[in-house]
Amino acid sequence: MEQLTLLLIEDDARLAKFTVEYLERYDVKVTCVADGERGLREALRARYDAVLLDLMLPIKDGLSVCRELRGHSDVPILMVTARGEEVDRVLGLELGADDYLPKPFSPRELLARVRAVVRRRRGLAGPAQLIRVGPLTVSIAGQTATVAGRPLQLTSYEFAILRVLVERRGRVVTREQILDLAKGSADESFDRSVDVRISRLRQKFGEEAGKPSLIRTVRGLGYMIAAESDQ
Repeated sequence: MEQLTLLLIEDDARLAKFTVEYLERYDVKVTCVADGERGLREALRARYDAVLLDLMLPIKDGLSVCRELRGHSDVPILMVTARGEEVDRVLGLELGADDYLPKPFSPRELLARVRAVVRRRRGLAGPAQLIRVGPLTVSIAGQTATVAGRPLQLTSYEFAILRVLVERRGRVVTREQILDLAKGSADESFDRSVDVRISRLRQKFGEEAGKPSLIRTVRGLGYMIAAESDQ
């Protein structure tokens, strides 16, 4: 993989220095910012391959940064925090984070996760392919999707889940299979994370309550996208 650019938003100077030194040994160019407000401005100012975002930040906390950044950009976001409760992981996912890494973490694992989310975003895995199911069109190579011609703003992990479902259209896919096939992080390996992502996908599809959903829930089993209108 070519050189990556990473924005690190972290107020722990010692951890930031250690992280920068390690990542730059592996051809990752890192820009470091120490508070949430400046971090958000920098993330919106320049183009980065990924953002590594601490949850506990001065001036503007990481969750607020994630929410605002996701409203303007689909850059992969990896949230880092010393808090390991499931509610924090779920909230980060709901706000659009692509991955979640608890402190303390190994720099080797961090590097692997950064590369993984960037690879998903760039669409380096898999052949060029268009899949159409009803109003939904998914470009595997382009890592993009549209509904009735309207582009969807998806995070890399949301797209990975959508890809799992459309490639297995007409079949039920369990939560465990989705977690495995979408290659989420170890901290995303719990059922609730899949439900959160499916809910976000449905919202982005613009589906209305009470109307049939593109992604169907099969109670007690998992989810599926029906194969009708497939081309």
